[in-house]
Amino acid sequence: MSGGNGTNGNGSNGNGNGGRDSHTKLAEAIGPFPDARVLLERYGLRAKKSFGQNFLISERALRGIADAAVSADSDWIVEIGAGLGTLTARIVERVTAGKVIALEPDPDMIRVLKAELGDVDNLEIEQVDAMKYDLRMLQRMIGEPLTVVGNLPYHLASQLIFKVIDARDIVRFAVFMIQKEMADRIVAKPATKEYGALGVMVRTYCDVLTVLKVGAGSFVPAPKIDSTVIKLVPLANAEPRVPIANHPHYSKVVHAAFGQRRKTLRNALKAVWEDAEIDGALAATKIDGVRRGETLDISEFGQLAAALPVR
Repeated sequence: MSGGNGTNGNGSNGNGNGGRDSHTKLAEAIGPFPDARVLLERYGLRAKKSFGQNFLISERALRGIADAAVSADSDWIVEIGAGLGTLTARIVERVTAGKVIALEPDPDMIRVLKAELGDVDNLEIEQVDAMKYDLRMLQRMIGEPLTVVGNLPYHLASQLIFKVIDARDIVRFAVFMIQKEMADRIVAKPATKEYGALGVMVRTYCDVLTVLKVGAGSFVPAPKIDSTVIKLVPLANAEPRVPIANHPHYSKVVHAAFGQRRKTLRNALKAVWEDAEIDGALAATKIDGVRRGETLDISEFGQLAAALPVR
């Protein structure tokens, strides 16, 4: 799902009297921000399937995402898929000494953003595909870690999550709304139906917290499934949870182990490695090759990757 969301005001780059006073004055001066349904009608727009757009209208969810995303009024926050600006407005009013960079690929949404929020000093609106946006360049410019937030379109969610994980050394944390099923897979424990390569790879590099659940009825148009807001916090010093000498190799081992879920770990690994290599690695790690890949925890995947040759 895509299209950012929020309600109620915004802020400008208040250097001035800082903190709470400037935040309050700015919010009161601009007034409440329109509901997504009002904006769609005002600009004669509809959600576009091609962009995976579903617009959040739940006040509780908007407030919850903004609460989770903002840690200080000096934060620099990159919003992926700003959409109609409803979440953008919520966040920008809270970072009066920082800035929001609102990324949005849809030219119709850009038109709304510029009309509704274009005069906000601490907001930069960019028409760009978030996958092509250079987080590192922004971080070099400001010299401090970034926060990333967004209501991610399903077809791009995993790619965007891993884009942020790849930049984990410059990202303070990320707050993402994703489909409930994907969130369940990310937080799943070993030996459960939902446990898979996605969750292992994300949690190898990040702690994952569930922020809130968001029902399908909280969106316009309503999707067929519920959503979950998660917070990804990179581990200390951007280090992985287990020692990893070669990150692409580790990923290949994890994906191979889950590649054929009904097969034993030994047979699943045969898609990439020779029998002798597999037997040697299993013996070295004392992992039973009769187990299924979905029973291994992250520590065991780290050991297995260290014992298997790079392919």
